[in-house]
Amino acid sequence: MHRRTSSSATTGRKKEHVEIALRKDVAFRTKRTGLEELEFVHNALPELDLSEIDTSAEFLGKRLSLPLLISCMTGGYAEAGTINRSLAEVCEELGIALGVGSQRQALENRTYHRTFSIVRDAAPTIPIIGNIGAAEVARMKSADDARRLVELIRADGFAVHLNPLQEFLQPEGNTRFRGVLNGIGMLARELPVPVIVKEVGAGISPEVARRLLDAGVSVIDVAGAGGTSWAGVEAIRSRNGEFARRFWDWGIPTAEAVSSVARLKTERRKFTLIASGGIRSGFDVAKCIALGADLAASARPVLTALEKRGTRGGLTLLQSWASELRGIMFLTGSANIDALHKAPLVRERPA
Repeated sequence: MHRRTSSSATTGRKKEHVEIALRKDVAFRTKRTGLEELEFVHNALPELDLSEIDTSAEFLGKRLSLPLLISCMTGGYAEAGTINRSLAEVCEELGIALGVGSQRQALENRTYHRTFSIVRDAAPTIPIIGNIGAAEVARMKSADDARRLVELIRADGFAVHLNPLQEFLQPEGNTRFRGVLNGIGMLARELPVPVIVKEVGAGISPEVARRLLDAGVSVIDVAGAGGTSWAGVEAIRSRNGEFARRFWDWGIPTAEAVSSVARLKTERRKFTLIASGGIRSGFDVAKCIALGADLAASARPVLTALEKRGTRGGLTLLQSWASELRGIMFLTGSANIDALHKAPLVRERPA
C-alpha cells in the first residue's frame, strides 16, 4: 500500500519533476499529438484586414488577449517562487491565464506558501487557477482545504488533476482513486469558484468527460498524449525504470481527445474545453481551436524558454505564438475565435 509522503518528500519530488522535465528527453517516443497530421485549408480571399483580427477570448469571467493558458507546473519548493513570479509576469504582460502546480505541499505546512501566492501579486488582473491532485480530493470530507488553497492565491478557478498513470508509476504514488468523482462533485457544489478537471498527459475520453460534467465540472482540460510523458519522467526517477518505460507512450493523443470531447457540446452541454498536451506553437493553438477547444494550454516550452532567457525568453516565445495565430486566422478568413472554430482542417497529404 502506498503511504502518504512527508512534506519534505513532496517538496523534493516537485523539484525533481521540474528538473527532469527541463533536462531530460521525456517526450513521447512513438505516439504524437495528432495535430501534426492536420493542416488548414488556405483561404485566398479572406475578405478582412489583418488589423481587424481579434484573438481575444473569455475565460473564468475575464478577457484574455489570446486563447491561452500557461498550465499548472510548479510551486512548493524554494526555487519555485522565482519560476512562478516569472511566469506570472509574462502572463500578466500578455494578458493570458496561469495555473500553479499542485498545492498539496501547501496543505502539509506553510513553509513554501509564498511560492504559490507570489503569482497573484505579480499578476493582479489575469485568471489564476489553483490545483490539487485527485487522490487528495478522494479523501476530502469537505471543501475547507480546497477553499484555503483558493484563498492563498486568490484563484479564479480550481483544478483537480487526474493522474492515475503517474501515481501508479511513482514509487511513492497514491493509487487510492475510489471516491474521486464524488469529491470533485462536492468541490463543484461548495467552492466559490468554478472547478476545472485536467489530466496530466494521458488524455480524457468523452465517457470520462461526460461523468465529470454530470458531477458539476464546468471546465475540462483533456491534456492528451504527445507532449511530455509523465510515465517517462517517472521511469527516470524510479529504481524500477524498466517497468515504467513500458507505459512511456500510454494515453489518448491530444487531437483525438480534443475532437471527441468537443462533440459533447452537440448534446447541449455547456462547458469550457481546454486543449493541452504537446502544444508547442501558435499553429498547435489554432488547430486545437478549430477542433473545438475554447483555449489551449502549454507548460514545458514556456518553462524551457524562461530557463534559457528569463522573462524575456518567455515573452518572445509567446509573442511568436500570437503572431502565428493571427496569421493563421488571416489566412483562413477567421476574424475572431468563434470564426476560427469553423475553419476547415484536412489531413496532411503523405510525402
